[in-house]
Amino acid sequence: MARGERLFVVGPSGCGKTTLLGLLAGVLVPTAGTLRVLGRDLAALGPAGRDAFRAEHVGYVFQLFNLLPYLTALENITLPCALHASRRRRLGGASPEAAARALAEALGIADVLDRPAPRLSVGQQQRVAAARALLGAPELLICDEPTSALDADAREAFLAQLFAAAGTAGATVVFVSHDRALAPLFTATLALAARPAA
Repeated sequence: MARGERLFVVGPSGCGKTTLLGLLAGVLVPTAGTLRVLGRDLAALGPAGRDAFRAEHVGYVFQLFNLLPYLTALENITLPCALHASRRRRLGGASPEAAARALAEALGIADVLDRPAPRLSVGQQQRVAAARALLGAPELLICDEPTSALDADAREAFLAQLFAAAGTAGATVVFVSHDRALAPLFTATLALAARPAA
């Protein structure tokens, strides 16, 4: 895939979609063969090297968002910069808070940044999770079914905002969903087949 492309990954439950995302993020390593992500053989890096690679180069939007309930929306968004100096360095001199506010504006959540995560709607939590993943302009943005809890109108609005923000960051998007109707919104589709019964 070229930088900036949007890959839609679809397939039935149990076909390996989550495993694929884990491999791309360096959480898992292949048991055979070689996998190169952004030109790097992640298995050759070792666990600490993969952690550092993920922190610097990969943004991840989880299906259940994984926001910390005791933090505000703004604090959740800036968390990667608090944990990883490499993400702070990628802000081009902007403060994490300023960069987070710019992303929040682009994603339509600038007015909820002071709210704790549990006081946000599902759609707002989703956008906070996307802003957190995009902070620091990662080259690869991985999205694991982040729209599964949204109705069609909210889903389309979120995807438009996500694609615009990812485009500004220059990020390649790998997006997993069961909803095949989303495929035309992406530049490429990877359809995984069900695994054969043992």
